[in-house]
Amino acid sequence: MTKLEVQQILLNEIVEKDFGRVAVILEGRDTAGKSGTIRELTHYLPTKKYSVSLSNKPNEYDMANWFESWEKKMPSNNQIVFFDRSWYSRAMVQKSNGWCSEKQYQQFMEQVNEWENDKLKNVTLIKLWLSISEQEQSARIARRKVCPLKKWKFSPNDAVALSQYDQMTLLKERVLTSCGEWHTIDYNNKQAGRLSLITKVVELLRG
Repeated sequence: MTKLEVQQILLNEIVEKDFGRVAVILEGRDTAGKSGTIRELTHYLPTKKYSVSLSNKPNEYDMANWFESWEKKMPSNNQIVFFDRSWYSRAMVQKSNGWCSEKQYQQFMEQVNEWENDKLKNVTLIKLWLSISEQEQSARIARRKVCPLKKWKFSPNDAVALSQYDQMTLLKERVLTSCGEWHTIDYNNKQAGRLSLITKVVELLRG
């Protein structure tokens, strides 16, 4: 049995009991490994115990009613929702790409802590930043272009992401230092990163 499988078993043991409402937030640069990690986290979980919120392009209503749109995605009791990007995309990927206005960005940063403390006070929030270096992101994007199994993931935004590496660093540092407790996981090695991340999730849920 691998170390990863041991942690998956421990996570299964947690969800067999009453554990409340849990939101696991995975944020990171393009190619960091968010989607693959969620597949590992949920691989052996009973389907009724979790759901996955994917990073789809928000519509006009969601953009204008940012917090309210995310409240609808919160877990029910004894359920985990894994967020492949979250409401924090407003303060990072949206801001870096100019997809939200400066006013929307500033309002988010001014209001997010109060919103979480008020509207999400009964939800356990686990916030995770999957950290990769600029060199590693460049190498992964290059592989994504030619890999038959991953070519569908490549988009023009990938090239833009490399040019915005430093800007994203500044944006994520502001979030990580001012928006509650975050856990940074080294993801330059995806296999090691997944083990570290699921171990951290288990540790936090077990208290």
